[in-house]
Amino acid sequence: MLSMPITMKFSVDALKEELLDQLEIHGYKYVNIGGKDICWLDEATVVSWIMMAVIIVAAFLLTRNLKVDGKLSKRQLLLELGYTKLEDFFRGILGEKGMKYSPWLMSIAIFIGASNMIGMFGFKPPTKCIQVTGAMAITSIILVEFAGIREKGLGGYIKSFAKPVAIVAPINLLELIIKPLSLCMRLFGNIIGAFIIMELLKIAVPVFLPTVFSLYFDLFDGVLQAYIFVFLTAIYIQEAIEDDEEEEVKKKSRKARRAEKKKVKKANA
Repeated sequence: MLSMPITMKFSVDALKEELLDQLEIHGYKYVNIGGKDICWLDEATVVSWIMMAVIIVAAFLLTRNLKVDGKLSKRQLLLELGYTKLEDFFRGILGEKGMKYSPWLMSIAIFIGASNMIGMFGFKPPTKCIQVTGAMAITSIILVEFAGIREKGLGGYIKSFAKPVAIVAPINLLELIIKPLSLCMRLFGNIIGAFIIMELLKIAVPVFLPTVFSLYFDLFDGVLQAYIFVFLTAIYIQEAIEDDEEEEVKKKSRKARRAEKKKVKKANA
């Protein structure tokens, strides 16, 4: 009976040490700024570079010798099928006007999916590093705000914070912080949560079951988290570029007036 609390304490301590080790990002290169050592090359960065190199090489090899007509290879048919499905998915969210941003969304989906699954090959997933998830969230929100300014103009973009009424402007401004924070913490939290569950399963059922759940968390859940991240980013872009009804009515009214002026000029001529 006494051995049970001792075993549980040992398991909890082992889990705590393993969790801290997984959360720790080992630094390789430092630079001294203002008396403080700042790491500019760490484990997450190196693994990310390795992943990007593999993805670039794979993309080069998979897209070689593609044909426009004639008999297409199975490789090309699968690539076109995958691209078409992704394109249709993003078109359904963004609309035609927002499709110019789909390459970024596809790229980030591939990167996050690969980051979540790389643990199967013995690497520490970069998405376990909050700096990585934070950087992806910040860059995504910068794209969202850029899309809003590009489509509405700087004046229209600033006015959009006061809609539907001016009193909600502080809340709308607060979303500039809330959106990237939610993207970052959702992805980071799910990856860490999956790791904790896996470690508990290894302690409770050390044979067979952890292997099955490892495949689930590394493959299915990894792809699912990539889907959620790009889905929410696409929704934010769509909200940023959409025209509200009032603006749409004004645009139609201006077009109608221009058309009427042209008719009057032609009639006078």
